[in-house]
Amino acid sequence: MSVMSKWLEKTLGWVVKLRPSPKALREWGMIHLGCFLVAAGITWFLVPNNIAAGGVSGLAMVLNRFFPGFPVGVLMIGMNLVLFIIGFIFIGFEFGAKTIYSSLFVSGAVWFLERFFPVAVPLSDDILVQLIFGTLLGATGMAMVFNQNASTGGTDITAKILNKYLNIDIGKGVLACDFFIVLAAGWVFGIRIGMYAMLGVILNGFLVDSVIIGLRINKYVIVISGFSEEIRRFIVEELESGATIYEGRGAWSGERKEIITTILNRRKFIRLRDFIRAIDPRAFISVNNIHEVLGEGFERLA
Repeated sequence: MSVMSKWLEKTLGWVVKLRPSPKALREWGMIHLGCFLVAAGITWFLVPNNIAAGGVSGLAMVLNRFFPGFPVGVLMIGMNLVLFIIGFIFIGFEFGAKTIYSSLFVSGAVWFLERFFPVAVPLSDDILVQLIFGTLLGATGMAMVFNQNASTGGTDITAKILNKYLNIDIGKGVLACDFFIVLAAGWVFGIRIGMYAMLGVILNGFLVDSVIIGLRINKYVIVISGFSEEIRRFIVEELESGATIYEGRGAWSGERKEIITTILNRRKFIRLRDFIRAIDPRAFISVNNIHEVLGEGFERLA
């Protein structure tokens, strides 16, 4: 083998090692999308209406009233730096590192949108509609980031700590942490805006939990078919998932059959359903939603 061939082989080997896995690409794609949604909700809907709906963004809006020379995005970066160490200490390195990146991305995205796509005046005279849209975007984005074992920084870090050590739902933890920020917003911007901000915090708390539950839904599938071997191979080889096989006997027919059980995400379940429909339209399939699965192939136990 020539020197050039050896060099190419070595170089290609490093490229393969450095190439991110599809799982990592999905994870970081969800983090980036979630952070952008949070930034868009803040910049286009909450800031123009002075709705400080909790979090570091809400506190930054309050402080921006007293220090107008500091943009909201810059204030968010400064306050998040104070909270990063807490995330590293109480939750771990992976969460802390992802949170640093996510919070900086949100702060930078807020600054970018303020600079290049500003909304100087509210988009509508109906502040409630803008509150709902801003909260929907923010809560969906936060949930997407939380689901990747990260947060957008600020009070989200304290909510994650409450979830880890006191088993408090993340959304309700965010609600508890943001309560005093909303009080400050009511004092600075007036009781009317404060009431809207409180409504936004309550909506955000419940929406975050609902979206997280929706993102974590998996399917517990039971299959009884005369083509159990083909179905087993499809689950293991094509879907790259595990399965458990039991032997059962029909109460009416007395016929012995194999019962296949597996847990799949929604995308894989659709592929399995279509495969079974194609090879055995008379198969029996039972499906239940599962909101949390821990262990190999799913969320880690620790």
